[in-house]
Amino acid sequence: MDTLERRDPQQRDAALMAALPTLVARAQGAEGWKQILKDVRAGDIDSRAALAQLPVTRKSDLKDLQTARPPFGGLNTTPHRQLRRLFVSPGPIFDPEGQQQDWWRFARPMRALGLHAGHIIQNCFSYHFTPAAFMVEGAAARLGCAVIPAGTGQTGLQVQTMRALQADAYVGTPSFLKILLEKAQEMGLALASLQRALVSGEALPPSLRNWFVDHGVPHVLQLYASADIGNIAYESISEGRVNPGMVLDEDLILEIVHPGTGDLVAPGEVGEVVVTSFNPDYPLIRFGTGDLSAVLAGISPCGRTNTRIEGWLGRADQTTKVRGMFVHPQQVAEMARRHALILKARLVVSGGMANDSMTLYCETTDMEAAAQQAAAIADSVRDITKLRGEVKFVAPGSLPNDGKVIEDARKYE
Repeated sequence: MDTLERRDPQQRDAALMAALPTLVARAQGAEGWKQILKDVRAGDIDSRAALAQLPVTRKSDLKDLQTARPPFGGLNTTPHRQLRRLFVSPGPIFDPEGQQQDWWRFARPMRALGLHAGHIIQNCFSYHFTPAAFMVEGAAARLGCAVIPAGTGQTGLQVQTMRALQADAYVGTPSFLKILLEKAQEMGLALASLQRALVSGEALPPSLRNWFVDHGVPHVLQLYASADIGNIAYESISEGRVNPGMVLDEDLILEIVHPGTGDLVAPGEVGEVVVTSFNPDYPLIRFGTGDLSAVLAGISPCGRTNTRIEGWLGRADQTTKVRGMFVHPQQVAEMARRHALILKARLVVSGGMANDSMTLYCETTDMEAAAQQAAAIADSVRDITKLRGEVKFVAPGSLPNDGKVIEDARKYE
């Protein structure tokens, strides 16, 4: 753990806010950001409140942005021919990597796992087109760890290599680690050196974490990362136990917003993860990841003082097709915006094939006024979605805190 990770939270926030105007000014030097932030004075963006007024640029926008301004949508401030690597993610979406060591900021989560110079890492992320394996490579070089560039597949050879070279740690998806441990058992080979694993790319349920412990890997931590941002947040250990939540990386600003909007949720409420990254080659300002999470109150028992999130809680893009028409989360947000008495809204699609229906559930404190406005709200539902829907009112706190604004409850039997 370094000194930045132990900073007073107010000191950290002040430093990030002080750096914001420079970040915005640098981003505006790129054609894509210049267009997105065309009416913004960089010097005015020096607080969370000011940042929250800027538009959200979502991961789902990248394909169109990159088609208009290849290869990176005009969001890169370093020319693409001066970068170290150019990656291709499904879509296709192109992702850059700059020349800076540990460009993806993976060293901190690897240190949190206890990795340091002299350790050997079996890197089982794919080396083919996508950046995950190189995120590990950059951090390993910074920490002084040796890397076995194993990639995916060839499970028998992977097990033999892990045993022969005495790998100390595995990095990759949790499902592939399970496959390797089962293959080792089938081959009758013990992997006694393998005591640590850093996993990402998939969910790690408690049952699978316990399975790893039972099969000889006592320290398994999750990492939340993306091909655009790199490391976003990671788990930590205290006294041999995994701490609650995931600690935010030091070089990011986190916001949680209502899906389909840029509006901040209440503390502890589930919403879409929006990140501002200070990457000098590829700055991202209010970048909507499309993932759902929530902020955990308090400081991690490990002593890291940065914000914690609950980890990945699902996808924010809940776009649903109803009677041949797409209904989007931002449309539900617009319904609530038109009627001030709606504190929170959730559109539930129910019924069955060719017989589906929509009901807009609205939390409100004024049931009498709500009853009087029910017809007007129903008109808004129809105006915004071009579909008919019922309106029902519930007390504040009645709707689930799961980040969903559209729930598809249809049954197809």
